[in-house]
Amino acid sequence: MKDGAKIFVATCTRDCPSACGLLAHVEGDRVVKLTGNPDHPVNKGTICRKAPAFLRRFYSPERVLTPLRRRGDTFVPVTWDDALDEMADRLKACVATYGPESILYYMGFGERTALKIVNARFFAHLGGVTTLAGTLCGGTGYAAQSLDYGPRVSHDPLDILNARTIVLWGRNPVATQPGIMVHLREAKKRGARILLIDPRPCESVPLADLHIAPRPGRDAFLALAVARRIVDTGREDREFLAHRCDNLDAYLALLHRYSPEQLRRACDVEPDLVDALAEAYAAGRPTATLLGWGLHRFTLGHELVRAVDALGAVSGNIGIPGGGVSQGFEEWGPYDQEMWGEGLHPPRRKLLMPQIGREILAAKDPPIEMAVISAANPVCMAPNSNLVAKALDAVPFVVDMNLFLDDTAGHCDLFLPCAAFFEQRDIVASFGHNHVGPLLPAAPPPGQCRSQFDIFMDLARRFPFADAFIKSDEAWLRLILRPLLEQGVAWDDLWKGPVRIPNAPMVPWADGKFDTPSGRFQLLTDVAGCDDCRVATRYPYRLLTPGMAKHLCSERVPGDHGGPIVLAMAASEATRCGIADGGPARLVGELGSLPVTVRHDPALRPDVVCCERGGWIKAGQGINTIIPDMVSAVGQGTPYYEAVVDVERLP
Repeated sequence: MKDGAKIFVATCTRDCPSACGLLAHVEGDRVVKLTGNPDHPVNKGTICRKAPAFLRRFYSPERVLTPLRRRGDTFVPVTWDDALDEMADRLKACVATYGPESILYYMGFGERTALKIVNARFFAHLGGVTTLAGTLCGGTGYAAQSLDYGPRVSHDPLDILNARTIVLWGRNPVATQPGIMVHLREAKKRGARILLIDPRPCESVPLADLHIAPRPGRDAFLALAVARRIVDTGREDREFLAHRCDNLDAYLALLHRYSPEQLRRACDVEPDLVDALAEAYAAGRPTATLLGWGLHRFTLGHELVRAVDALGAVSGNIGIPGGGVSQGFEEWGPYDQEMWGEGLHPPRRKLLMPQIGREILAAKDPPIEMAVISAANPVCMAPNSNLVAKALDAVPFVVDMNLFLDDTAGHCDLFLPCAAFFEQRDIVASFGHNHVGPLLPAAPPPGQCRSQFDIFMDLARRFPFADAFIKSDEAWLRLILRPLLEQGVAWDDLWKGPVRIPNAPMVPWADGKFDTPSGRFQLLTDVAGCDDCRVATRYPYRLLTPGMAKHLCSERVPGDHGGPIVLAMAASEATRCGIADGGPARLVGELGSLPVTVRHDPALRPDVVCCERGGWIKAGQGINTIIPDMVSAVGQGTPYYEAVVDVERLP
């Protein structure tokens, strides 16, 4: 008890690699403050700017506190029994009439906890419904690194302290991964240099000793230019290349396909900056490269990632403390994969998440007759948002499980109000580090809100598989966490605070053996040509929609934002177009246009415009309405940054 408040251990569940350890301070039946848990080895008591916004959001008067049923153009409150009776009846009717694949279960990334596996298992008991393939996030990066190393494994974030040089390649931790900032600052205090590669002057620029701003989507050529410089000066790791790598001759031929000047022009980086990077990788070893998620928001994003992986190999930074090319971890990896229930049914249809609107509309034999959406806001966050909305409107019955009537809720028939993360019991793993952490119910859900786990347990009472499915949260968690428990993790320890996953390496591939068919690192052998065919005179700017420090994607409340999107534009370009700083303009893309307010940025590249993602369409924003729904060539990812636009002055 401190200052009259009870304190509960918690872990952040949001769509962020940090998965920070938190402390929930409770007075009465309300969480009044979230602070960082000083006992968490990664975030060490620090907390991001988004955490206070979580409390404002979760206790907003706009939060939905009762199940809602659409009646015409409005929603009316209904009881939980009525809501779940109708949901069960419609699920049964779909299975009986069209088969289980007529049901789409869309599980998003808005809340990442162990018990979400049970949600998916419910639909497996129905016979296996239509689910999702691909991702709106990291699929391209995972697939690319898996081609090089085998299934992706990153260096433990604590290994940053062993680095002499740290390269933040497309990563902006000040805004999007504050949980590792304490280690970056400590590494810098110990003498490490930090280099930042980002097309825009992001929030992490003050942290860096050097900022390099390449042309967006041309990072592969920057990595090749740096590797070429290392090879030309005889500083490559010949031992590693000769004995630990495949495709060496083809990779060297790729390095020499273009002249150093051609490579430099392709990425639009000055020669002295290429030299500085080569020096950092070859002479500044060990060099830790932390890849961001922006690199795989391109159709050929796998080439960008693989070229940086290869640079790590050429420079001798793979498999050594303080080195590596790291992007993320598999947050579902510590769990028993059989609990998803895939073995309970034959293989079933999957729809591409990056193109979910057109996939729903094209689905036949059977068509999608019902959709259940959890932890997601696809109408706002998926590309070609208007098509996603049209597709959901074409589905006869849509259930949305969420906290607010956001853009997606506007197209549902039944809304089920859910608990916030600190209002339930669960376990959280991370896609940014090697620890799992607990969630304890620090406060009761307000009104009639319920955890998704409780909702599915109650729903299952209406089905013949109830006896096999309905269990306590502890019983399910013991099943899901079986691999951890069998490796010696004590059940009671899981609820006291963060626990490191046993056998997770600090330094992957230290033995020089890779999880590829040959057991060797796979150097890439080709990249696409230097010409960028999608940039035309009509659309001269590449549109970047990065994550920001204040909000996490579309996790807003209705009063939190609104009005035209604020668009950052190079001051020289805006002036040339006659657009004043703070002046109105129209952002025009292949799918339509949006009103924006232009902010002059003297440090931004002239071929780039930027705005934050996640603003709601109903709040007058919705940037994804003008971003085409494409899919990456590898990994079924979402190439948001293929969007090209123009900016037109308004009177």
